[in-house]
Parts: sequence; structure tokens; C-alpha cells
Amino acid sequence: MADHEAEPPEVRPYRGWKPELYEKALALRREGHPVGEIAGQLRVSKSTAYLWTRHIPLDPEVVRQRRRASSQARTDAQWSAHREARDAARADTVAAAAKWVRALGYRELVLVGAALYWCEGAKAKPWRPHDCRIKFINSDPLLVTIFLRFLDALGVPAADRRFRVSIHETADASAAVRWWADLVGVPPDEFQRTTLKKHRPTTVRKNVGTDYRGCLIVCVVGSSRVYWRIEGIMKGMADEDQTGDR
Repeated sequence: MADHEAEPPEVRPYRGWKPELYEKALALRREGHPVGEIAGQLRVSKSTAYLWTRHIPLDPEVVRQRRRASSQARTDAQWSAHREARDAARADTVAAAAKWVRALGYRELVLVGAALYWCEGAKAKPWRPHDCRIKFINSDPLLVTIFLRFLDALGVPAADRRFRVSIHETADASAAVRWWADLVGVPPDEFQRTTLKKHRPTTVRKNVGTDYRGCLIVCVVGSSRVYWRIEGIMKGMADEDQTGDR
């Protein structure tokens, strides 16, 4: 018996009383159920449920957890229809937009890929203006796939591409490498050594669980001219002649 429980009071049996109900009442009380719920579940009067369980005080933390769960259940029931309609509308919109894209032409793919790299890739800095290496890092498989198609469009050989995973040390790094290797179509043993990020106990991370695979780093060797080309594409988009033919 738990330390916070007093000795159970003597309970006088009465006609129709079932000892198994008494044991169930004690078990429910220890789980944090109030007297009213115990009475309802066991189909006994509240006074009987109270008589059986009065020596077991409710754990405040258990009560809080049950109240939160009950509140969440009411919220889910209230908004479930709305959420289902929202999710269906989202799926329809995504499918329609994807169908509208169809296939990217060469020009479209190059423009999109250059903009994607300029947002997510490494760029030369004023203090190292000639550091023009292609280095792209992202955790989104869709963006990684588009970037690799962009490299294909520019004629970057597969042999010039290097892959490396960056992931927190508390995650399954080997599984992440296998997952990214399958995505990009490269054997895991051809990946460079994984970069492990140190865990900081004071940081509350959301990217945890089996779906967390870290980031993939894509580098291109001898890529200065590719970088220059991307730089020029971005300059061209910024300096677009808006008075030209459409």
C-alpha cells in the first residue's frame, strides 16, 4: 500500500455487495478518478463509492493530468469536423497546385535552383570574396531533390558531388545516413564523415524522434564557375528588364 494511503476503514457488507467491485473502486481511485466517475463506471451510488475509497487521497499531479486529458478530448471532439474539412481542403489545394506545375522547363529549373541556392547555400563574404564553393545544406528532402535536379541541369557530374549528414549526437546517425543515401541514390559508404552536433541540455529541441534525420550537406568540388553562374543568374533576376517582351 502506498505511503500516502491510510489503512482502509472497515466496510460493512450489505445485500448485493460484490467484493470485485470494491477492488475495482480502489484501483480506479488510485488512477486518479473522482468519486462520481467511480460510481458511474461501477454503477453504484456515490455514497458507496465514497465509503470504499475515502481513505485514498487523490494525487494532485494525477488530477492535473486527467483534467488536461479531458480538456483535450473535449477540444478534439469540438473541432474534429473542422480539422477534417481543413485537412481535406489542404490536400485538394496541394494536389491541384502540383498538377498545375506539371514539368519544369530548363529555364524554370535553373532560375528556381539558383534562387534556392542563394537562399539556402553558402555564399562568398566581404572578408573572403573569393570563397566561391558550392555548399548547400538543408533538412527538407523536397528542397534537396530540387537542388540536385538543378545541378543536373547545369551539367555538374555526379562524381563531383560530395554528401555529408549533420545531425545531433543524440540521434541515430547511421540510420540518417542510410535514409539520405537512399534519397540521393548514393551508397552510404560513399558519404563523408558525419558531423555530430553537441547536445545542450538547456535547449528544448522539437526535432526529435524517428522522423528526425538531421541535415544533408551537398558540396561540389571545383565549383567556382558554377558559383559564378548562380551569382550571375541572381543578378539577372534582380536587374530584370521589365520593359522587354513578355
